[in-house]
Amino acid sequence: MKKIELIGLDGIGEVHRGDSVGQLICDACERQQLALADGDVLVVAQKIISKAEGRMVALATVEPSARARELARELDKEAELIEVILGESRQVIRTGGRAMIVETHHGFICANAGVDQSNVGLKQVALLPKDADRSAREIRGEILRRTGKQVGVIVSDSFGRAWRVGTVDVAVGVAGMAPIKDERGLKDRHGYELKAAVAAVADELASAAELVMGKRDGVPVVVIRGYDIQIKEEGSVRELLRPAAEDLFR
Repeated sequence: MKKIELIGLDGIGEVHRGDSVGQLICDACERQQLALADGDVLVVAQKIISKAEGRMVALATVEPSARARELARELDKEAELIEVILGESRQVIRTGGRAMIVETHHGFICANAGVDQSNVGLKQVALLPKDADRSAREIRGEILRRTGKQVGVIVSDSFGRAWRVGTVDVAVGVAGMAPIKDERGLKDRHGYELKAAVAAVADELASAAELVMGKRDGVPVVVIRGYDIQIKEEGSVRELLRPAAEDLFR
């Protein structure tokens, strides 16, 4: 019987600009007496990476544009927050209620461009990393230097879903593993040829890890052990993005 473990890392503490997230993870593993192994997957909450990379904005320093003020009145949000969201957006896809659905500069379609006000202090917001694939590669490289172990790394964030209530964590950055398992062309147990069997495994692992992370539990890193990842040095979150030409709902 296949067994998958989810192990939360405690004691990482508050992260500050300039910190090495890879070093913080290795130190936490040592304190927890957890020896990383080849094939482990580390799911790292985007928030601590954004803090380490200085991707934080004090809303008091933001001067809203006329467009931001107009949208703020329409959506009942702070104009300064709207200005930050616009700055992180390639285009606004839709607005309604109190929501802004945008395409970020990374190519993600999500609410508020991933700009987050939770767990960062009042009147502060966290932005997504500029390149979370690169962030994941740096974490993976530091772990390899410190431990000699080849691990997969997923940077995760909470996204809403167009057809269902609630958020789930998804991958916004990937390193060292294939983010997709494509089984098209293989046969199932009854001999049927699979035609749509493309699993977003990086998103599935990120979502599983969030069960351990929680929103208020102070567990920003989870080690997933026992899942057989496909090692892929050049793995990237871009593989998970649906091309606009194939998006029936955009």
